[in-house]
Order: sequence, then C-alpha cells, then structure tokens
Amino acid sequence: MTPPTLPIVRDEHQPALAIAAAGRQLPTPPVWFMRQAGRSLPEYRALRAEHAMLDACFDADLITEITMQPVRRHNVDAAILFSDIVVPLKAIGVDLDIVPGRGPVVAAPVRTRADVDRLRDLEAEDVAPVLEAIGAIRGQLRPDQALIGFAGAPFTLASYLIEGGPSRTYTHTKALMYGDPELWHALLDRLAHISGRYLELQVAAGAQLVQLFDSWAGALNRPDYVDLVQPHSRTALGYATSVPRIHFGVGTGELLEEIGAAGATCVGIDFRVDMRDAVRRVGGTYAVQGNLDPALLFAPWPAIEQRVRAIVDAGRGARGHVFNLGHGVLPETDPDVLTRVVELVHSLEGAA
Repeated sequence: MTPPTLPIVRDEHQPALAIAAAGRQLPTPPVWFMRQAGRSLPEYRALRAEHAMLDACFDADLITEITMQPVRRHNVDAAILFSDIVVPLKAIGVDLDIVPGRGPVVAAPVRTRADVDRLRDLEAEDVAPVLEAIGAIRGQLRPDQALIGFAGAPFTLASYLIEGGPSRTYTHTKALMYGDPELWHALLDRLAHISGRYLELQVAAGAQLVQLFDSWAGALNRPDYVDLVQPHSRTALGYATSVPRIHFGVGTGELLEEIGAAGATCVGIDFRVDMRDAVRRVGGTYAVQGNLDPALLFAPWPAIEQRVRAIVDAGRGARGHVFNLGHGVLPETDPDVLTRVVELVHSLEGAA
C-alpha cells in the first residue's frame, strides 16, 4: 500500500536544518555530522565500554544520552538518533549482531523465498525504546535544533542480509539480483516497507526530518539502480512525505539525480564529488548536503578552514544547503576540531 502524500510545512518556526533540507537557502547553512553520535567522543566510548552496540540501540536512556552528547559538545543544529540501520531487522527477529571491527553479521543469510517470507512487518512495539527516546530527546533539544530520524535503504539492507555481512564485491547480492529478479523485487519490497514503517514511526514520535542511508548503492550502475533499486527506495521514502527527506549513498556520484528522484528533498553528496559539480547537477531541484572529506579533519586548521569555506560558498548555489561531512566521522577524529568546524560554519553568513 502506498502511504498518503502530505505537504511539507515550511514554517519559519521550524529548525533551520529542516527548512534547508526542505529546499530553502538560508543565510547561514545549518550543520551536523554523520556518525556524530558516538565514535570520536570519549564520553561515548566510556558508555560503550559497558554496553554492546545493539543493547544500547534498544535502551531508551542510552539512546537519549548518546544522541545528545554531540549536541551538547559541538552545538550542532541537529541531533541524529543514535541507532543502526539494522535495528528494525533485529527488531523483527533477524538473527544478527554488530561485530566490532566488522559490522553487522547475519547468522543465516537470506537466499530463498522462504527466507524472504520470514521477514515480518515492523510494529511500533518492536522499537518501543527508540520511540520513547525520541520523545525524551525532543524534550532536551532547543527549538532551533532538529531531530533527524533515519533508516537503511532497501538495497543496503538486502546486501547485508544476502551476503551475511559487509562485502566489497557483493557477489551473492548481484547474483540474486540478476539471476532471480522476481525474488530480488520481493525481498526489496519487503525491506522497503520495513524501512518505510520505521521512518513513519520515528516521524510520528517526533523526528522532524529523516535520512535514508543507501551506503552501498555506489556498487551499481545507473540502469541497474533505476530498474532494480530506485522504486523500492521510493517506497521507503514515501512513508515520510510529511517531513524533509535526505537521501545519501557512498560512491554515488553517477547516481545523484536518480537518488533525488527516489523521493528526496535533499541529496547527500559524498566527499568524492566536487560540491560545485553537485550543485550544477541537482542543486536546482533538490537541496544538497555535504560534503567535507572526513579525513581532512586531520589536516592543519588552515587547510580545513579553506575547504569548509569553499563548500559553503558552493552550497549557496543550491535550493538549500546542509553542511556535513561527505561520509561519517572517523573514530580517531579530534572532537575539538569538529566543534571548531561548527563555529566556523555558523560564522559564514551570506545572502538568503
């Protein structure tokens, strides 16, 4: 069933990040960082020393605390819900774990129709701690700070399920995709509704915008993405049409237009694409997000400042610009550098 389409309310009282992601250029771009919740923060590592990743993802108090840590430290314009893209899969009973140093590992890879049929619908009670945490987080954020909900895109979730874990070649995934299109579409359709329902629940609980992560879509060429993946991402994003929607993938420079056309209001740009090129290609239709190279944060400050200024300047040519990294914060990043980047972006006021 296709969810109803609702208008995005571009209210001046909305947080700046929601306004920019909906497609409006602001004098100062709002800023947040992918993977800001955790990883580089010593206060996060202290908590994680006592709690496994997935345990933390189903504990409302821990979700709230970890989500708010970077907001308090960096004064970013948004909190990103502390979670993982496999949380809804775990919630519906998929036997998986997040293995340190490797990532999500699935005990029994999905390869048959019977495997697909065992993936049941997601219900609110399955993710009750997540929804409880959203309410608590909203209570701690300032009115000008947004809360971002998120989910994994069907292709990326499918790749984990089919491969049994992370992959560099996606051999099993592509073998199923090309060899059994009927089963492929059945799997992605099921995942699209699971991800979409997860987004819908987060929005109902208080998330003010959402991001769909298609981390591995860059492994596809354009025709295959359009025919075999994009329709399912459109289904997932269709559950959240009442709020702005960011769509991000890694290595997707050749797919930017198609990623936007899957139902986004804002296209995430990874660090491999020059922001001016991205703005020329999609900035007239969609807002853009990005795209400082996370590794650049280890360079001397003058080099960082120069690149931040260049990205902000380029982003002014788009319908809207959300400043971010072009991928997630690296674990060894100095948190003080992230704070300094936020302060710099906030100081770069231009014409609306």
